[in-house]
Amino acid sequence: MVFLPSMKYVEDIDIKRLAIKLRPSGERMVKKGHPWVFEDSIVKQNIDGGAGDLAIIYDTKKNGFLACGLYDPYSPIRIKLMQFKKAAQINETWFSTKINDAFQIRKPLLETDTNSYRLLFGENDNLPGFIADVYDHVLVVKLYSHIWFPYLNWILPNLIEVSQCKTVVLRLSRLLKSKGETYGLQDGTVIYGELEDDVVIFREHGVSFSANVIKGHKTGYFLDHRHNRKRVGELSRGKSVLDVFSYAGGFSVHALKGGAKEVISLDISKHALAMAKENTKLNNHDGKHQIIVADAFEGLQKLIDEQKRFDIVVIDPPSFAKRENEVSRAKKSYAKLARLGARLVSSNGVLILASCSSRVVAEDFFEISEENILDSGSVFEVLEKTYHDIDHPVNFPEGAYLKCGYYKLS
Repeated sequence: MVFLPSMKYVEDIDIKRLAIKLRPSGERMVKKGHPWVFEDSIVKQNIDGGAGDLAIIYDTKKNGFLACGLYDPYSPIRIKLMQFKKAAQINETWFSTKINDAFQIRKPLLETDTNSYRLLFGENDNLPGFIADVYDHVLVVKLYSHIWFPYLNWILPNLIEVSQCKTVVLRLSRLLKSKGETYGLQDGTVIYGELEDDVVIFREHGVSFSANVIKGHKTGYFLDHRHNRKRVGELSRGKSVLDVFSYAGGFSVHALKGGAKEVISLDISKHALAMAKENTKLNNHDGKHQIIVADAFEGLQKLIDEQKRFDIVVIDPPSFAKRENEVSRAKKSYAKLARLGARLVSSNGVLILASCSSRVVAEDFFEISEENILDSGSVFEVLEKTYHDIDHPVNFPEGAYLKCGYYKLS
């Protein structure tokens, strides 16, 4: 291990090796490469497991190696799998290889005028529950599981070496803050280097933004819509744009930078809209920027009542279905947003509808969107449909959450 003098190292944590056998249904999922083993799939386990213990899954009939991962006693997803089919030593070299593989996927982004990207995307990079985002020279690591504390001393130096970041901030999920041992590490701890300001300025495709890496949502910003924000910027010259669920103004700022004459950012959060204002100030533009503090559904209806129309309407809500029992209501919400949004688009304007609910699959989302655009009385042409940018690869079904449709209405 390369020792970095200014890094906060975690105390050595003993790791046990667990031998696991599964029910036939669980075994079939593992053989397909699915990274989750649920508690009720386990039928045999040699010893009790602690957070981060190495769990090795054996074939029930042949007793051969199937996969290995890390044991999580705090989650119904009891084992998060990392290595499939072929046995391997899970050591610093293994982590170094995974991190370098992930970086190679992202390298094309760094050939653009972009210095912000997701370096590790959890299960999709074979590191379940581990997120690493880069904002200029600052690396923000967010952990969603206790399983990672025994391995941080191996992982962090490799992340620093690959990303060339000067500062590392650790963020912890709500679960980690509420239960289990965190070994003296707190949410927002600067674990490597120095952080001059909680707010870090970064670029995506030549447009400047800010991320509060200590107190901001997730790791400070949402990097996943980068391609769609760029596309909206390309469509916006001379146009009027409505950005609904705007949060910190990602689509709004790209639209203004792209030459929009007028942009309205609509969000229920005053704090988010204040960030949107600040982000617009980071970029040169000649357009008019207005904010509306309102519930999205109520705000859209009010604009319809005022007979407003826009050349481009972007509707990008947060996840409506974090649980299976929320899917039906989520679909109704997407339907309503499509109907409301369509009524605000000028003739030959563009309606852009997005979803980040993994439980509502892309096929269903696009069908709902298109049926309800038609129900609103509009005829549409599909301009394009987009999914994940290259720093958010998808390697298992639940990892596919982002979808976005561009509809030209007449």
